[in-house]
Amino acid sequence: MKDLNYALHDVVEMKKEHPCNSRTKLFEIVMLGADVKIKCIGCGNLILMSRDSFNQKFKKVVQRYEEK
Repeated sequence: MKDLNYALHDVVEMKKEHPCNSRTKLFEIVMLGADVKIKCIGCGNLILMSRDSFNQKFKKVVQRYEEK
């Protein structure tokens, strides 16, 4: 079972790439709750999905957010 340990402002890799010009799989988590809002690193578009859907499409955490 994969590690579902992610937090707000973490950069995560998804299983499928975003269909923008950058074709990246990297997204930043912008909002966490019953729904999850992620922002494409390449084009900046926001995507809202349910937590269950996000957990199915989530692959791994690429970069953890560090508070300063």
